[in-house]
Amino acid sequence: MRILVTNDDGIFAPGLLTLATVAAEFGEVVVVAPDRERSCCGHAMTMREPLRVTEVDYPVGRAFAVNGLPVDCVNVGLTVPYPDGCDLVLSGVNNGPNLGYDTTYSGTVAGAMEGAINGIRSIAFSMAGLRHGEPIRYEISGNWLREHWSWLTTLPITNETFINVNVPNEATGPVGFRLVPMGQRVYEERVEVREDPWGRPYYWQGGVYVLDRKQPGTDFEAIGDGFVSITPMTLDWTDHRVLAKLAERVNSLT
Repeated sequence: MRILVTNDDGIFAPGLLTLATVAAEFGEVVVVAPDRERSCCGHAMTMREPLRVTEVDYPVGRAFAVNGLPVDCVNVGLTVPYPDGCDLVLSGVNNGPNLGYDTTYSGTVAGAMEGAINGIRSIAFSMAGLRHGEPIRYEISGNWLREHWSWLTTLPITNETFINVNVPNEATGPVGFRLVPMGQRVYEERVEVREDPWGRPYYWQGGVYVLDRKQPGTDFEAIGDGFVSITPMTLDWTDHRVLAKLAERVNSLT
């Protein structure tokens, strides 16, 4: 099995090494990742600047640093080390959760999305650490992935589907896993107003993340209950239910 591993936290992020190390137990691994942190870049792509690719020393397999974004890294990976394609794209392990609507901002999720766009089975992994200052226990995600590799990488999904996995950052490890839909992100004080030394206002975007346990059956509830959340996501953003209703409405007017 040929495996391409990427992330949005940068080529030397510990979560990336965790993911690559486990993947190397099951196939040939090539790491292609940003040369620095690129969090919250979403599914952006570099179009008007050249991409510089540098092969770097790495503990696992071959590795390349790219002065671009996770989407760029997947496409570089499918051009430089894997011009004939690969069998699996893994993205992560992200330094923090990618739950609910946050998946739309996530460079980690975007890496898996780009793999799916290229027709490759793809999985995004994130550590759902929700307490400020808490150490990220990447080894928990590594151990869980190793144990569940065989079925997780062979799930019966369509060509338009990729998988988003969040692992609770609990020292005792997850109590199990749940297949769940995404919930809705909740933040407090999304944009904070501050002042510079001269009294001029500026704005810092981020906010305090709130885990809403009133969303039963979602990735939020799974993580809150100590379970790994596994969410299949689709490249087709069409709301087919609304599309059908709109078609009925238009037909009735004409």
